[in-house]
Amino acid sequence: MKAAFYAEFNGPITVENLLDPTPVFGGVVLKVEATGLCRSDWHGWMGHDSDILLPHVPGHELAGTVAAVGKGIKKFKVGDRVTVPFVSGCGKCHQCKTGNHQVCDNQFQPGFTHWGSFAEYVGIHYADINLVHLPDEISFETAASLGCRFITSYRAVMHQGQVESDHFVAVHGCGGVGLSAIMIAKSKGAQVIAIDINQKALDFAKSIGADFLVNANEEDPVEAVKELSKGGVHVSLDALGNKITCYNSIANLRKRGKHIQVGLMAGEDYNPSVPMHLVVANELEILGSHGMQAHAYPEMMQFIQSGKLQPERLIGELISLEEGAALLPKMNDFKGIGVRVINQFQA
Repeated sequence: MKAAFYAEFNGPITVENLLDPTPVFGGVVLKVEATGLCRSDWHGWMGHDSDILLPHVPGHELAGTVAAVGKGIKKFKVGDRVTVPFVSGCGKCHQCKTGNHQVCDNQFQPGFTHWGSFAEYVGIHYADINLVHLPDEISFETAASLGCRFITSYRAVMHQGQVESDHFVAVHGCGGVGLSAIMIAKSKGAQVIAIDINQKALDFAKSIGADFLVNANEEDPVEAVKELSKGGVHVSLDALGNKITCYNSIANLRKRGKHIQVGLMAGEDYNPSVPMHLVVANELEILGSHGMQAHAYPEMMQFIQSGKLQPERLIGELISLEEGAALLPKMNDFKGIGVRVINQFQA
């Protein structure tokens, strides 16, 4: 199979011919039809993720067709159209037994704990527990765009934040994660404030539902958000994963508000400063959002099929595997709008 491959962190990424995967017990092999290009893959390539063993194939936002099934598989067959959350639970640990597969103690993560989806084929473990049947109405490209950014934002807004129609919601960072969160929060009828330093990203945020825009290069984002929300927002998300956006997201909350950390904190941003005096005085909540369980997908899929959510609008560009390999090292400097999806695997 063709696959994007690197042998050292922060090293060259090349497209190579590698051996096809074979299914493990309880696993399947998918023919990858589409896979998203995500900043989390850049973090992995940089060496920020301790789960990665070299050499490595990245890629964790994917959709495809079942190409082979291992022993023990009961719910899926060759030819099924499927997607999968980037965190797959084992189904046996305490976290999984309580329904929290997204923080499984023995989790399988394509593109991190194992080789990923920047390839023609990818092996998936714990398949019966984690694969999600893909409705015919949802394209492979749309499903791939859900993989990490959209599902993490969905759980952050709907389940962790419990956003309601009378809430003000702030979203710090209008990349793929932030734009997803804006769309999802708006679907609940919330008043959404988008914050970024890129005016083009802010303008796009407006087009998908943001009610207010704050350019952090031009005004103090905390003061601006507080003024727009009449004292602070009910829910705020750091969708970037940066010391400054994390601090601002907590500082712009109203009393008893919720901060949701969605963006991955790594590198120099690994241990951010937190305004704990505000957390205590205002009884704020600080929560994380790390993917979403496969069993929670049907609710989200219904919203997509009904048209209340349109994640396909967030796809900015369809690219080839070779283009993805070239662009991955540049993800931290990405200034474009929306999500890039690889859907071309043959030259």
